[in-house]
Amino acid sequence: MMDTGIWPESESFRDDGMADAPTRWKGICQAGEEFNASDCSRKIIGARWYIKGYEAEFGKLNTTQGVEFLSPRDAVGHGTHTSSTAAGSLVENVSFAGLARGLARGGAPASWLAVYKICWSTGGCSSADLLAAFDDAISDGVDVLSVSLGAPPPLPSYVDDTLAIGSFHAVAKGITVVCSGGNSGPYPQTVINTAPWIITVAASTIDRAFPTAITLGNNQTFVGQAFYTSGLRDRFYPIVYGEDIASTISDEDSARSCDDGSLNATLARGKVVLCFQSRSQRSATVAISTVTAVEGIGLIFAQFPSKDVTVSSRIPCVQVDFTIGTSLLTYMEATRNPLVKITSSRTVIRKQISPEVAVFSSRGPSSLSPSVLKPDVAAPGVNILASWSPASSQLDPPLNFKMESGTSMSCPHISGIVALLKAIHPSWTPAMIKSALVTTASTKDQYSQNIVAEGAPHKQADAFDYGGGHVDANRAVNPGLVYDAEISDYVCLLCFMGYNSSAISTMTGKPTKCKESSNCLVNLNLPSIVIPNLKRGVTVSRVVTNVGPVNSIYTARVEAPVGTYVRVKPSVLSFNSSMTKLKFRVIFNSLLRVQGRYSFGNLFWEDGLHEVRIPLVIRTVIDDSYAET
Repeated sequence: MMDTGIWPESESFRDDGMADAPTRWKGICQAGEEFNASDCSRKIIGARWYIKGYEAEFGKLNTTQGVEFLSPRDAVGHGTHTSSTAAGSLVENVSFAGLARGLARGGAPASWLAVYKICWSTGGCSSADLLAAFDDAISDGVDVLSVSLGAPPPLPSYVDDTLAIGSFHAVAKGITVVCSGGNSGPYPQTVINTAPWIITVAASTIDRAFPTAITLGNNQTFVGQAFYTSGLRDRFYPIVYGEDIASTISDEDSARSCDDGSLNATLARGKVVLCFQSRSQRSATVAISTVTAVEGIGLIFAQFPSKDVTVSSRIPCVQVDFTIGTSLLTYMEATRNPLVKITSSRTVIRKQISPEVAVFSSRGPSSLSPSVLKPDVAAPGVNILASWSPASSQLDPPLNFKMESGTSMSCPHISGIVALLKAIHPSWTPAMIKSALVTTASTKDQYSQNIVAEGAPHKQADAFDYGGGHVDANRAVNPGLVYDAEISDYVCLLCFMGYNSSAISTMTGKPTKCKESSNCLVNLNLPSIVIPNLKRGVTVSRVVTNVGPVNSIYTARVEAPVGTYVRVKPSVLSFNSSMTKLKFRVIFNSLLRVQGRYSFGNLFWEDGLHEVRIPLVIRTVIDDSYAET
């Protein structure tokens, strides 16, 4: 885990029943502030921390504004949360303030953990420290690297991107690298960590909700979502609209969304405040802080529909959609003394349609390499309950388990699954593991309907929202066919993208000379095909490796993207003991004579036992030969 460190005393990291570290393990337990060798165990078998790069880049670490430890100990909580999600041991009777109570466990609870602390409570992560951590992790002997970090666009080139470079070296050693896809959705071209050798993860919702009733003074009741279990007595309180109580230094627009300093303290004190999301104020977090500062006793935050619930430790914050928010406002305008009562939240499971792609999850296409489909796959990343650092200054009282949302939370879900796949198939390469996840992922919800992507408005999800789809761990164990790739294939891609031999040699760590070759952009052996500029026709090649029954016959089936005609040659693949890899071609022809939008389809290989699906993404463009003037 490359993150903010770990809280080793957490129950999620008990080593009951764990075997000793493997003999090949070379990692160490690096001591520091409030962390020594005894904090490692048969569960946490390695811990390192990195500060030299940070202080060279940002200056000496300033801990006067909060708690921090010059050691692997986690003062933030983020690293503890991701670590327990990926590989936490079983912990019974866990909850968040009484909500979501049950058994907590990581994706691969029998896995060993090695922690590389590269990010600090100030929010800084140094490129030099990240590369040093990659080098150490590779040398120590990790099998999977989980990296829940990244910077928003503009994306640096692959030969300048620290994470791309470090992960390239890891993948070259057979280590799978899993990264978060970013939290800048639902806007297109915002996905990050787009190198083709990385598994990039989008965030999806789960079927758990926290309904919270809002009762008005006229006994009309609405339901929102919140993490609210105590605080207000079960009685009515006055409710005011943020716009109506703007401070003298603010305006109505800012007060409507409860921007920082926008509310009149005298008019807000002791009341529940209704605020509306705005273009500049998307999150309820600032509104919570604003209402708390003026001694309001509660917040109702109206926003576009989303399953993501914001944690509020000091006052209840109930999130509702704009329709409910408008109904509340209508009641308030028609009533001389409007009142509201907020009832404690409940935990409800299997009543909420899931999965859906989270509104914040960054979307493709990649702004750096549009021919490489990103994200690769989606996993749960909304309202995820996992271990937390009680030293975190963000919460009072301290918490040992906390709800968090983000692609930082979906990334370790995939990391845990990768660990299980690696244990079952130790000879599989990182590319084979990624292929197994992508080709077996689901595009349907629990009602067998197409997955929806949250947004404004919601829409049917596509490959730019979730890559291959929502992860299906059990199917990934036996994918039938996989699309493998070697480091030389990625080097070919870098050459074709125009990076010079010197830059690529620096990245690969050895002299590398670019050779003339076929179009590595479209022919890179990925479990997807993206053609961002289809004019008349193009032929793409792929190679599949049989990892299912030795004697297998697969037949191709195509769902062609709108505006294209697609053929597969050969359309039948026959595998036997001497024929485990086969090449096929996919021929695309444009049926459109004007510039079009991206359209989506699928290519299936089926043998009666397996359905191996890869996404097809095509964008047609104007062919000059059709122009008459």
